[in-house]
Amino acid sequence: MRWATRKHCHVDRAACAWLVRRFIDPAATFVFVDDPDEIPADATAFDIRGAALSHHDGDCSFETFLRRYELDDEALWAIARIVHEADLDDERYHAPEAPGLDAIVRGVALLERDDDRLLALTAPLFDGLYELLRRGSTAET
Repeated sequence: MRWATRKHCHVDRAACAWLVRRFIDPAATFVFVDDPDEIPADATAFDIRGAALSHHDGDCSFETFLRRYELDDEALWAIARIVHEADLDDERYHAPEAPGLDAIVRGVALLERDDDRLLALTAPLFDGLYELLRRGSTAET
């Protein structure tokens, strides 16, 4: 399936793409556009103005995905709180990891302007965060 979002991914879009590939559509391909009018007819839009899978009711796009696909995994919801705090400046959650995750994804984006490559580089970060949260914050290292 094809998925479409805005160019120059940051934390919410990168997290959503990881979520899609890891839990929803392992064969997903992504299209990156400047304007919602450029979204191909055969693509599912996310984190872009007017998309069903975007910011709604104070939620970031990652939270919207979890609700839409009924993903009740506690570790995914913990990531959602971190992504929300990294993406939105509303202090809804106490997520001390948020500034660090935001800084890392922004730093990778500065080094890698190709969005497909950025998603490939950030996916292991989300894999690691998921595994840590899945096992509990006291996971052995």
